[in-house]
Amino acid sequence: MHLRLRLAALLLALLSSAAVSAAPAEATVDNETHATACAEEDNVSLNLSGRNIRKFRVEALPPVYLASIDKDITAPDFSGCNFDGATHPTDPRYAFKERREVLHDGPRWMVVGMTLSSFWRPQRVPVRVDGRKTAGGFHMIQVFAKTGAKPLEALVMYPSDGYWRIKPLPAPRFGDGVYGSSFVMGPVEHAGRPVANITDIAVDTQPLRFRLKFANGGAAKVDVREISESRTALDVDMKPGRRHGPRFAVLRSMYVAPDNADMSEVSWRATAQSSLETKPLPEVSTLQASEVRFGRSLPSRHNTSAPDIRFSGFERSTASPGSPAAGRQAR
Repeated sequence: MHLRLRLAALLLALLSSAAVSAAPAEATVDNETHATACAEEDNVSLNLSGRNIRKFRVEALPPVYLASIDKDITAPDFSGCNFDGATHPTDPRYAFKERREVLHDGPRWMVVGMTLSSFWRPQRVPVRVDGRKTAGGFHMIQVFAKTGAKPLEALVMYPSDGYWRIKPLPAPRFGDGVYGSSFVMGPVEHAGRPVANITDIAVDTQPLRFRLKFANGGAAKVDVREISESRTALDVDMKPGRRHGPRFAVLRSMYVAPDNADMSEVSWRATAQSSLETKPLPEVSTLQASEVRFGRSLPSRHNTSAPDIRFSGFERSTASPGSPAAGRQAR
C-alpha cells in the first residue's frame, strides 16, 4: 500500500514537472529616456518586458573599443547638473549609523555588507550568508573576486531599492575599473524611480548565488556564473508573485551625447536567427529582441572603460492547459 502511494506521488511529480517547461522567448524593450545636460543623472530608462518570461542572462562586457584606449576617464562631471554630488535636490534623505562588515572571506570571493550614513530609502533588508544571519540590514552588498594580488570588486547590489551593478575584471592598466549602467530586476515598481522591493536576501558562496524574496510574494535566484576579464555573467530565474506584470527588468544609465554617455546605442537580434541590428539610443522607441546589448562603440569621456550590459537567453515558462501548474499560473 505504502509503495503504491509513493509510486503515485512520484508519477504526479513527474507529470507536473513535464507539464511545466521553458521555451525561448523575445523580450519587448521600451525606451523611456529623457534628455539631460547632467552627466551624473540616470536619465536613461529601458524597460524589458515579456509575458511569462522567467529566466534570462545578464552580462557585463568590455566595450568594443577597449583595446584601443590607454587612459580611463572616471572623474565625476557635475558641470551640467543642479547638484554637486553631496545630496540630490529631489531625493529623500534618511540617516543611518555607518558600518562595514565582511560577511564572507574565502579563497574565491570576499562578500562585504555596507550601511551608508545616508540613503534615499528608509528600509534596510535582512541578509543571510551561507545560512548565517547578519546583524541588521545593509544598503550595499559588494562581491570581490580573488584572482590576483588584491581582491577586485565585480558586483554590487543595493538591497533597499533592488539595483545591481556588475563589471568584468579590469585590465591591469585600468586599476580597479569602473561601473557604468545599472539595472533593477524583479517586480519593478515606481517610487520616484524604478525599484524592486526586496524583503529578504540569502547569499550562498559555494557556488556564488543570491536568493531574493520580494514584497509581492515573488522570488528570484541569481547565479553568478562567471567573473573574468571577458565578462561578469548572472543567470536569473524568477518566480512570479502577486500583481507581477510583464516587466521583469529596467536598464538605467546616463546619456548626454554619443561621446558623453555610459551607454549610447542599442544592439539587438529580433530572433535567434536574425542578424544583429544597431541604433543610436535616441532613435530607439520599442523593439523585440531575443538578445539586446546596451553599450557604446565610440569612446566616451565619461567612465570610458565602463562595460556594456547585455540581456539574453530569455525563456518563457509554459504549462499544458490541464496541468496542476497551469492552474497555479492562472490564479
